[in-house]
Amino acid sequence: MNKNKILIAIPVFNEMDVSNIIQRVKSFSIDVLVVDDGSTNGFTKDLGNVGNLHILTHTRNLGYGKTIIDAFTFAAKNGYDYLLTIDSDGQHEPEEILLFLREIPFYDCDILSGSRYFFPTKVGKEAPLERYRINREITGILNRIMGFNLTDSFCGFKAYKVEKLRLMHLTESGYGMPLQLWIQAWKLGLRVREIPVKLIYKDLTKRFKGILEDPNTRLRYYKNIIEEELAGIEQNGAAVWGMKKKLRF
Repeated sequence: MNKNKILIAIPVFNEMDVSNIIQRVKSFSIDVLVVDDGSTNGFTKDLGNVGNLHILTHTRNLGYGKTIIDAFTFAAKNGYDYLLTIDSDGQHEPEEILLFLREIPFYDCDILSGSRYFFPTKVGKEAPLERYRINREITGILNRIMGFNLTDSFCGFKAYKVEKLRLMHLTESGYGMPLQLWIQAWKLGLRVREIPVKLIYKDLTKRFKGILEDPNTRLRYYKNIIEEELAGIEQNGAAVWGMKKKLRF
């Protein structure tokens, strides 16, 4: 039996079928943390029937990145060895948690990241063209910087060694937080490995809200995060500047 202390964290913001997702996650008999990012649909009322949950609640919507950062903090403060994160919008299959649990304890990585694009994808039929293109461009930039050879830099289905999360200082509260995480993981010398997970887009027409609805604005936002993290590298500043020019930031 695995003696590691494991936590599964689920960020939530007004998703419709959260109780079902949580019940399926709880079937693994592992501690579960729900981070409610200021939901207004009253879903927490249904959680009384679930039982034995840790719940963190934001009084207002603070952003996807903030929910994950809070999950990291909770796992570190409460002595967990591993943290898994899974989204609550139905685009991750809870049954695939087993793929990550089988790898624990990690011997060859510090972050085990799910990839929806590990295998060839029918763009436009299985994944929205716009999101795929942006993911591909940002993933390419990160790979040229870090050498991780990622295929999906935005997948929220991941498992982490909590001791390594304690070394990070993450501040990005929005959807671009994973990019800050990747750069910091690279700076810290962490080891990364990907495993394939199912590609699920229930609604290919679903769009971002607010200013991020515009693809060009969203792409610039993502690149700005990478720039800011690179700027934080104090050593080899000339090399970093040369790298940024090469990447056409």
